Amino acid sequence: MPSSSPLPHPRPAPERPPAEAALTTGAVARRLGVAPTTLRSWDRRYGIGPAHHQGGRHRRWSPADIAVLETMCRLTASGVPPAEAARAASAAPDPVPDPRAARPDHPTGPRPGVRPPRPGNHGALPLGRVRAECRGLARAAVRLDSTAVDAVLRAALADHGLVTAWNEVMMPALRAVGRKWESSGERYVEVEHLLSWHISSALRRAPAAPPGSERPGPPVIVACAPGELHTLPLEALTAGLTERGVPVRMFGGAVPADALDEAVRRAGPAAVVLWSQSRTTADRTLVRHLGATTWGVRGARHGATVLAAGPGWAGPPLPGAVRPTSLAEALRLLDGLYDPPPG
Repeated sequence: MPSSSPLPHPRPAPERPPAEAALTTGAVARRLGVAPTTLRSWDRRYGIGPAHHQGGRHRRWSPADIAVLETMCRLTASGVPPAEAARAASAAPDPVPDPRAARPDHPTGPRPGVRPPRPGNHGALPLGRVRAECRGLARAAVRLDSTAVDAVLRAALADHGLVTAWNEVMMPALRAVGRKWESSGERYVEVEHLLSWHISSALRRAPAAPPGSERPGPPVIVACAPGELHTLPLEALTAGLTERGVPVRMFGGAVPADALDEAVRRAGPAAVVLWSQSRTTADRTLVRHLGATTWGVRGARHGATVLAAGPGWAGPPLPGAVRPTSLAEALRLLDGLYDPPPG
């Protein structure tokens, strides 16, 4: 006799994201700018993996899975150890996925004519032994994650000060990206440009001396040699001088010799800093000319201290010029030309 008790309903299978709403590991790696092996390692070590596997074998990442990965990437970019970052990313309440993450009409592969990155090598920058902030900065730059780049730069300047942030966070990352670009053809140019732009922006946001603490006296003129376009070291120097209340006039890259000569005669500076990145732009004749330039009334004429800064000036001594070997040394030399700040 059949039982009158109702038969138990079969347990519903867990919902699977539709195939068109999930991405493969390779597609997610390209999107985030990390190696596929890194994603597999995070899954194996920390459980930061996809919730569903197609056919029990193939990883498919849903928008929610990708949102967790994005949090993981942001945290590791800021220097948080991977294990700690994984715990925080997994515990984040209801991450909001990027609506583009798994749309079929939003391509994640390389654009036509653009060579795809080599598997397992994307973002592998030659950093060596560096601060965690530097490694995080480079990772964020390779991912083109401008929000994370800005966050690392702000924290580095606040925690370590300008000189240390420049020497131990910004410059090593820039050099590593530059080396990667030189060894990879036209790849990584966009990474170098993005990183340079954000470092420049961070340096311009560096705090100035408080009102009333400006140093009296003529300014320091800061410029690149004619034909020289590498301005970031001078932007760091300008930020340091501004922080110390030293008056400064920054003219940027590739200043023609005639224009620089005119600026020196008009401003009557205490010092002129001329940057050269390579020997092809190191105009020694211009340095000698600036060192010999004087102004003022007869019997009370003045000249400027000339600093030949940058690797382009390496070689024989430059009579009449000082060659600082670091940002800290240049700031110390220029700071010494002025009286102590008021108060």
